[in-house]
Amino acid sequence: MPDAPHPAEPARIPGAASAPEDPGTPDTAGTPHPAPTPDAPHATDAARERLARAQAGLLAALVAGAPVPAGFDGERLAVQSRALLAKRAGVVAKVAPELPRLLGTARYHEEFLAYATDRPMTAGYRHDALAFAAHVLDHADLSPRVRHALGTWHADRAAPVPPTRWQRLLRSLPPRTVRRIG
Repeated sequence: MPDAPHPAEPARIPGAASAPEDPGTPDTAGTPHPAPTPDAPHATDAARERLARAQAGLLAALVAGAPVPAGFDGERLAVQSRALLAKRAGVVAKVAPELPRLLGTARYHEEFLAYATDRPMTAGYRHDALAFAAHVLDHADLSPRVRHALGTWHADRAAPVPPTRWQRLLRSLPPRTVRRIG
């Protein structure tokens, strides 16, 4: 019976190159691995700085409306940027579901994309929702009813202490009802 390889040993294929064991020996493609040099840490630092600058440029182009960095397809970056803005609008709509209800879903998305195109998110989704509401109150043409409701929403959420459930309930009642109760 022929000798079978031990299960712990890999099977050897005749004529196949063995894996390199020393970093200075050639690999299977025949190219030697670079030997460490004293200048390697400085070269690595410079490469890391270049990579960090390239990544920052790409990120700025995706989320802050910065120019497209060299070597990237502008159309693809624009598509990805729009997708990221839509995702951001969706998350803000989940954090503050009153915003799409007050503005209407289509108008909410339109206004949010106009707001977020040149404004990268800096302090989280709740802050983004508040900043968006302030932007809409300052720049959008709103009906008096929507302006009042959005202004009340913004004031409630931006306050250091949010109003209680009873305060919000009383505020939502028609003025005549409140006078009778009060």
